[in-house]
Amino acid sequence: MARKEGDSDYSFKIVIVGDSGVGKTNLLTRFTRDQFSLNLRNTVGFNSDQKTLVIDGKVIRAEIWDTAGQERYRSMSPNFYRGAVGALVVYDVTNLESFNNLPKWIKEIKTHSENIVATLIIGNKSDKEDRKVTVEMANTFASRNHYGLIETSAMDSSNVEQAFSTILKEIVQIVLKSPDTESEKNSYTGKTKKIEKVPRDSIHNNKNCVCCGG
Repeated sequence: MARKEGDSDYSFKIVIVGDSGVGKTNLLTRFTRDQFSLNLRNTVGFNSDQKTLVIDGKVIRAEIWDTAGQERYRSMSPNFYRGAVGALVVYDVTNLESFNNLPKWIKEIKTHSENIVATLIIGNKSDKEDRKVTVEMANTFASRNHYGLIETSAMDSSNVEQAFSTILKEIVQIVLKSPDTESEKNSYTGKTKKIEKVPRDSIHNNKNCVCCGG
């Protein structure tokens, strides 16, 4: 049977978290609309958008949610994380504090969502020269915590597509390895079923994915 226009094999909710000003909204808009703005105001509450793409032969509708990084919006966290199965945890390579706060965001993810099965660390603004977080520092953190790491630039679009494709591919692989029936897999959104996490592939080291461990 032919697939209807707009149909997808899977629909996954991905959340983007990190300190205010690390570039979460620009990562979202660069991925979904290929747009970037230097004059974005800080997010108030949530932003969301979606994009359909093909991963491993499967049509995936990615629902991407971006939240405000300010502490005063933390009470909204349960609604933000509801139904999410993947998370991008973002820091700014020119802002050491945003990197040091990664454990706080990872803890929040674990607190508010049992359904998240894939997490990827994102070092954004890699186009900037005034770097405060070295690749070695980030690699050490990611490897120690068994997360993948990709450096991106929302400004020049470097590795943005790959970052989202990487986490979506990992989620698809986990779904395909789950014991659910085909109909359950196709309808999975993270709202009703918990998929057990499986070991990730062996470590890769290349210019796009500076660390994919775990």
